Amino acid sequence: MSSAFIVTGCAGFIGSNLVDRLLEGGHNVIGIDNFSTGQRRFLEGALANPRFRLVEADLLDLDALKNAFAGGEAVFHLSANADVRFGTEHPRKDLEQNTIATYNVLEAMRANGIRKVAFSSTGSVYGESPVVPTPEDGPFPIQTSLYGASKAACEGLIAAYCEGFGFQSFIFRFVSILGERYTHGHVFDFYQKLKADPSHLPVLGNGKQRKSYLYVQDCIDAILLAMDKATDKVNIFNLGVDGYCEVNDSIGWICDALGASPKLEYSGSDRGWIGDNPFIFLETSKIRSLGWKPRFGIREGVLKTVEYLRNNEWVFEARER
Repeated sequence: MSSAFIVTGCAGFIGSNLVDRLLEGGHNVIGIDNFSTGQRRFLEGALANPRFRLVEADLLDLDALKNAFAGGEAVFHLSANADVRFGTEHPRKDLEQNTIATYNVLEAMRANGIRKVAFSSTGSVYGESPVVPTPEDGPFPIQTSLYGASKAACEGLIAAYCEGFGFQSFIFRFVSILGERYTHGHVFDFYQKLKADPSHLPVLGNGKQRKSYLYVQDCIDAILLAMDKATDKVNIFNLGVDGYCEVNDSIGWICDALGASPKLEYSGSDRGWIGDNPFIFLETSKIRSLGWKPRFGIREGVLKTVEYLRNNEWVFEARER
């Protein structure tokens, strides 16, 4: 295989969608995944494509990564522990799967002369920002989650490698992403609970948390556009839509789509769990200045996700395994 794009977390939600888009664009792709949470079925189309090569490896195995990265021209580093909610139950997981794994990715790049990296960060790095909507140069407050802290550390490492080793980086601070192959988050949880008992729905927090969401294909459009057009050494972009919804709004859309009218049982406060940010809304004029505009709003993203889950209920059993 000639020069290729490398995608870590290639069997995950965003990663597998990105792999398909890169292959559709005529690129060669090396996908890396250890299938701890990724799904092999998400790669069915890619595995049938001769321009795709799958490497089953763990990002904590640096030697395996150095071998896998041979022939790469750029890295899309999407692999991570995305379990924000239970971070305090296993604090080492964020350090290892996010921060140390990112260090290994950077070292494998350096060993193979690869200088270009796209990184999936998070709007959680802003903590509970005093500035809303929050811009890329907004104040960095005290971190409120181990997940956000680990991603902030990753960003720092990447920027330092850009300065020290001549890398170029594209750091994307996402809101929550929705869409096809979604297997983690509030729509997944609510759908699963409503399928089990459509008359009753436990809700973490008071339902008034204000959140923003972005459809996965809009997210990938932004990533690819930024990598094509942005020219700085370290390029940081917020990705989100112009708006937000309350959790209660999302519950209403999900219930309508499923024909359910449950009694809602709230757990109480304005935070669903330790580290939950009760208001996430990112300012996105920087990525929009490159010509990007999301095609779908939050409600459409939620409904597309519900439709995907309805047609692919196997993902619930797969997650449990």
